[in-house]
Parts: sequence; C-alpha cells; structure tokens
Amino acid sequence: MSTILHPSAPQAYKAAHSTSVWSRFITWADGQEERRFMWLALALGGHGCVLTPLTILLVVALTGLNLALFLTALGAMALALIVNLAAMPTRYTIPAFFLSVLVDIGVIATAIGIALN
Repeated sequence: MSTILHPSAPQAYKAAHSTSVWSRFITWADGQEERRFMWLALALGGHGCVLTPLTILLVVALTGLNLALFLTALGAMALALIVNLAAMPTRYTIPAFFLSVLVDIGVIATAIGIALN
C-alpha cells in the first residue's frame, strides 16, 4: 500500500552541489597542514626578508617616507608574523599570508601612483 501512496521512482537528475570558492580554498588550506613548515618558511622568509623590505624601500624611495604606507606595510608583515608565531592551523595562516601579500602589493601600487603625480 505504501508504494501506491508514495511511488518510488528513481530521479533522473542530480542535485547541483556547488561550493563557494572560499569554502574550496579553506578545504585546500586544511589539506596543507602537513606542509605547515613550508608555509611558515615562505611567510617569514619570503615575505619578511624579500617582500616587506622591498615594499618599504619603494615607499621610502618613491614617496619620501609616507608614514601611512610605511605603517601599512609593517602591519601586513606583523599580521603574517603573529599568525605564524601563534602556531595557528594552516586554514588561518595561509589566508593571512595571502592577505598580507595583497596589502603589500597595494602599498607598492599606491607608492608608484603617488610618485607619478
């Protein structure tokens, strides 16, 4: 009797299961946990020894030490440093690292824009 009231026909379609870019990124970052020290070295070595000094040098050279840009570049480096020294999981350290790199790129672009005016 239950099949007459509730027929069980197989569905010919699959429900669309789309995930957002952010959730896929966080899933990928969770999978990077075994490479935690590589990300730590990249954030502290690459960002702290190459990108931040380059950014600060460009700010000093192109804008005559614009204090706001200088502090923004130092704050971006502090973000990457603090998150890594706190031994947070990679789901937090990788987005913080990418955000700090984007901030440094923005500071460089702003310094170049100021120098061209």
